[in-house]
Amino acid sequence: MGYRVGVDIGGSFTDFAVLDEETNQIHTLKVLSRPDAPGSEILTGLTQLQQRDGIEPQQIDYFTHGTTVGINAVIQRRGVRLALFATEGFCDVLELARLKIPHIHDLFSRRPAPLISRDRVFAIKERTDRHGKVLTEVDTQSVLDAIAAARAAGCQGIVVSLLHSYRNRHNEAAVKAIINQHAPELLTSCSADIWPIIREYERTITATINAYVQPMVIHYLESFERALKEKGVRPPPRITKSNGGVMGVEQAKSECVQMVLSGTASGVIGASFLASACGFDKILSLDIGGTSADVAVIVDGLVAQGNGEIIGDFPIYIPSVAVTSVGQGGGSLAWIDNQGVLQMGPDSAGSLPGPVCFQRGGTQPTATDAFAACGMIGHGNLGYNAVQVDVAAARAAWQPLAEQLGISVEETAETAIELAISSMYGDTSGLLSRFGLDPREFWFLAFGGAGPMMGCFLARELNMKGVIVPPTPGVLSALGGLVADIRNDFIRTLYSDLDATLADRLASEADALSQRARHWLSGQHGAHMPFTLHYSADMRYRGQSFEIEVALEPAWLAQANVAALHAAFDRQHQQLFGHCDGDASVQIINLRLVITSPTPKPTLNPLAVADAPVKVAQQVSAWIDGATHQVDVVRRATLRAGHQLIGPVIIAQDDCTTCVPPKMKVDVDSFGNLLITPTEAH
Repeated sequence: MGYRVGVDIGGSFTDFAVLDEETNQIHTLKVLSRPDAPGSEILTGLTQLQQRDGIEPQQIDYFTHGTTVGINAVIQRRGVRLALFATEGFCDVLELARLKIPHIHDLFSRRPAPLISRDRVFAIKERTDRHGKVLTEVDTQSVLDAIAAARAAGCQGIVVSLLHSYRNRHNEAAVKAIINQHAPELLTSCSADIWPIIREYERTITATINAYVQPMVIHYLESFERALKEKGVRPPPRITKSNGGVMGVEQAKSECVQMVLSGTASGVIGASFLASACGFDKILSLDIGGTSADVAVIVDGLVAQGNGEIIGDFPIYIPSVAVTSVGQGGGSLAWIDNQGVLQMGPDSAGSLPGPVCFQRGGTQPTATDAFAACGMIGHGNLGYNAVQVDVAAARAAWQPLAEQLGISVEETAETAIELAISSMYGDTSGLLSRFGLDPREFWFLAFGGAGPMMGCFLARELNMKGVIVPPTPGVLSALGGLVADIRNDFIRTLYSDLDATLADRLASEADALSQRARHWLSGQHGAHMPFTLHYSADMRYRGQSFEIEVALEPAWLAQANVAALHAAFDRQHQQLFGHCDGDASVQIINLRLVITSPTPKPTLNPLAVADAPVKVAQQVSAWIDGATHQVDVVRRATLRAGHQLIGPVIIAQDDCTTCVPPKMKVDVDSFGNLLITPTEAH
């Protein structure tokens, strides 16, 4: 029996969750991230676990981790300079996108500039028709000309996305071969290799995001691998995927887009596990780190899945947890625009230099500094003593902005908090509307370094049922990586009517996907491991513009039961839209398959029942809701099941601080969760 380790590497902190397979005890740790020296935070954490808990690296038999390096690069637009090679006559795909305004009710809303500007899009002479037949082979000279132009434009990578390559990747492969021969220094991503789906923009933007983050992801993963080997960790690491599963490092290097939501998915899986174990049926996970706030829907322990999730300004069309990511976090920087208006984010101070109050070189105030200036944090060390909060430094950082705005430091800091909450409110409302959910029926499960700090303020604006803060909220994403299953998605575009002509292909197409999935699993996890297969299809009535995903029984595919597929689609359409047409023609656009192999899960230990009143560590003055309050500070370690607190109250612990405003109360449940609810009816 050894140890299973889950690690989540964020922009500010790196979190560890270690499961002792013999005792079922979970050890946790938090250290500062080192974006300047990737991998060194792993060495630091493993050394501290060795010294503090006696966990030897050689005893580790499973190691998985999630990271926000990809999503942070997209949100902050800090990826590499790319060129796009597109079919001649179809070079405006990223400019045109879907011609949608991001915020339709905002008169000043503007479509974001594409990640690859039009002057770095180059035409390739070739053509494949919609059936996958190559009409024109790739013209080598047009590729060589495009390579020369890309080099002249200072590009570091190339995206190849050609018309109808989802049907036949022959021409994309030919272009890539020419690039590899004449410009091997340029990393190349082909759209059909990344995610071979119909619709040109969706396929192109997904491949673009993959290439945009690939160099930094490869550098990061290689540094990560070296650190583990240096420390003596023997098993190869696994990486959390956007869909909530895990994969090997080599797949992560080539399919970087699969891990863009890696850290985000880890947190959602951790929240799902905790919600199921503690009996909460309707949850919105609220993961707020240093750079972003991520919200996902969890009902009955199942994480809502989706395609086309928005990352920063752009969608990615790979299977992923249905999550909304907002460029607001504890490290989001405050600034004043040209009109003299205070703004927050999306740029973040990250781990280095970090918030001013962390005393690591930061000079520009952040959301965390706003809470410090208002007196809501700074009453104990954070990050397992990795950080000492300097409240005076935070107030000094806000002073110039306060003078420029003509208001007090406290008012300026609180305004910054309200701006951050407002951004989260807008995107969270959109997620709730998308799934038709009533926020009054849902709890926020708040975690991440800043989730408990900001969660109550967002929950009351949304009129939520309440907020759940787990026992170790700062490291829940690391726990999520620890319990995530081995999982991968496979897709095949059929674009066919659901009729007798398709019936002849259904069984063979499903079997081909199954063989690919089994082969992948044997390479990832070894043969003879248990697994499950889940089939689905993207279907629509003929004439509809977009399709819906419908779960399928394997027997329907094996028996080519077209009638059963039609009936399943009708039921799903009725459930979503309130009507269906059993006589209308139906089309299958994509056939999908998910293969899953389970991992061991820990059991949660109950918290001791309270046998004495709550012990108040100190009382402090804090600025909340436009006024000064005398606020009790309580140490989380002293709380027991059955304890109750009345807001305003501050609950301090090693990995984060929970801020409870007035008119809210806290109950500690049998698992040690803080259940924070309004004291007044909705």
